[in-house]
Amino acid sequence: MHPMLGIAVRAARRAGAIINRAARDVDLLAVSRKRHADFVTEVDRAAEQAVIEILHRAYPDHAILAEESGATAGQAGESEYTWIIDPLDGTTNFIHGFPQYAVSIGLQHKGILVQGVIYDPTKNELFTATRGRGAYLNERRIRVSKRTQLDEALIGTGFPFREIENLDEYLGMFREITARTAGVRRAGAAALDIAYVAAGRLDGFWEIGLSPWDMAAGALLVQEAGGLVGDFRGDAGYLGSGRIVCGNPKIFAQLVHIISPLAAK
Repeated sequence: MHPMLGIAVRAARRAGAIINRAARDVDLLAVSRKRHADFVTEVDRAAEQAVIEILHRAYPDHAILAEESGATAGQAGESEYTWIIDPLDGTTNFIHGFPQYAVSIGLQHKGILVQGVIYDPTKNELFTATRGRGAYLNERRIRVSKRTQLDEALIGTGFPFREIENLDEYLGMFREITARTAGVRRAGAAALDIAYVAAGRLDGFWEIGLSPWDMAAGALLVQEAGGLVGDFRGDAGYLGSGRIVCGNPKIFAQLVHIISPLAAK
């Protein structure tokens, strides 16, 4: 395992332990609202702090881009390395006791994703990837699915709850993809959904309105598992636009073909 990946795994497991302890008494947690349908808990903040402490101790000069604290440690752009962190992707699921959430940690070097960890603490599933070295689930090599026909494919998605003004645009895509696939699933934790594409559990995924920390680690997992990741045009701008499509190569191409004409931008 690459040393930087090893540090990220240690940080993700530390955050997962905090999350699992809190899940025993989730009704006692203090919950605040950042905006419509977007919540944050003391667990998000504690898990993020634990991750940042471990990363800082190992790499004090690296930049951090984290969901709750923003850019820290030199600010993104002042270091060749930037860690992109979501300490608890799926907070709404977590506070409702719905066991679909994860810790997501990605690392960019000069703007290129090079390390990725997604850890599901409820199932103890650890997804990892290093650029050029493949993707793994609990140290077992994973690959995207081999399905080629969209009408046989299971596709993941997420509703644009942060950008409700995009709902009509999204519903057009949802209608077309639902009509052309074997099924569409919305579990509520984008990082895990993307990891499931890498593991072949989903054949593809798309969503509007994501942040870099929702996508970074998962995108590398999919690429290292043999899949493709892009924006709604199939290009590389997904981290900036928040609009992502991913899947095995055949399904990715078909999803982009459907989504691109329906995309407003």
